[in-house]
Amino acid sequence: MSMIASVLHLDRRDIKALRITDPYSLHRVVYSLYDDVRSAEEKGGSQPSGILYADQGGDFYGRRILLLADRMPAESVDGRYGKVQSKPVADSFLEHDRYGFKVIVNPTRRESASRKLVPVKGREAIGSWFCERAPLSWGFRALPEYLEVTRVDVVRFKDKQQRLVTLAQAHVQGQLEVLDRALFRRSFARGIGRARTFGCGLLQIVPLLDNPFA
Repeated sequence: MSMIASVLHLDRRDIKALRITDPYSLHRVVYSLYDDVRSAEEKGGSQPSGILYADQGGDFYGRRILLLADRMPAESVDGRYGKVQSKPVADSFLEHDRYGFKVIVNPTRRESASRKLVPVKGREAIGSWFCERAPLSWGFRALPEYLEVTRVDVVRFKDKQQRLVTLAQAHVQGQLEVLDRALFRRSFARGIGRARTFGCGLLQIVPLLDNPFA
């Protein structure tokens, strides 16, 4: 599957005009850049959208959002707002053995008795959860000596149906070693963990060579 990596740049005027105030409004803007290729049945069956994104934040002047999808986005929002820069991801990019990474994840566990999803709380617990999940679920090993949970945010917003959503977003970074190439490729293309619809799960990776700090 060929993937397209993009960056959406929004200035202050764009952010105000598009009414970006919370994770749902940003989700709405990002998804508007792509053709909707899923049927109602596929959406109901939890068929992935093929779209991942990560909000890089910004400053007084604007905001930057990383995008990854299985199709090309529009060059702007509604032909008027923001600017999108895109390029294809080369197959060779995913053939390295070791990468530096950053990712925003929604850390949750399913209770064995109740089967309810509960949040993983605390940076140390989140780091352990990430290292445990990575080999079997995502195809890589996160190197514990480099792993860092730099930030944990809890955001609340209303979704399209006006239901209140509470979402934990943990910012994790470090180094990884690929264990299962096919699963790693799938994790890169589809994202990892939950809440990918709202900006979690995009693996931001850079290949590491013999000296990762060179």
